[in-house]
Amino acid sequence: MRRFFGSFFLWICGWKLIGKPEKQMQKCVFIEAPHTSMWDFVWGCLGLWKLKVKPKFLIKKELFVFPFGILLRGLGGLPVDRGRSSNMVDQAVEMFNTKERFSLVITPEGTRKYTEHWKKGFYHIAFKANVPIYLAYLNYQKKEGGAGKIFYPTGNYEKDILEIQEFYKDKVAKYPENFNLSKQYQNK
Repeated sequence: MRRFFGSFFLWICGWKLIGKPEKQMQKCVFIEAPHTSMWDFVWGCLGLWKLKVKPKFLIKKELFVFPFGILLRGLGGLPVDRGRSSNMVDQAVEMFNTKERFSLVITPEGTRKYTEHWKKGFYHIAFKANVPIYLAYLNYQKKEGGAGKIFYPTGNYEKDILEIQEFYKDKVAKYPENFNLSKQYQNK
């Protein structure tokens, strides 16, 4: 049902999905960029549903109030206490280690607002869990999105982030002024 729903709404809204279902999608970290609008979440979920992926995503626990909590959990939301000093990387790795199928969607910018650099959590989760990173994207200029490239982290973050961000350099955000690649990429 989700696949039909995703396909239908992408089609009716004029969005094109690039990519096809692949085995690695069932256990990976999806990074979705650019992330400058709440619409990014909508298009991303619809696209993943069309690709037969049931994504999970981390979201602040404050949003899990009735009735939104029911909806968020149904969509794959996992509540996070951002005020607690817990190690989210280790918690996410444990989820990967205990589940046969687990796909986690993370926006590396960490916010819809302009930020100087990307967060590193997605990378550390994938590396420690020994799962690939799918470089998922949205391009509002072309009204397309998809799972563009599978990336296997090497453990050398500085080198790997340059390659990852190279993939995103031509992607156009809904609000381009809020999309920024990290300083280390800009200075290469």
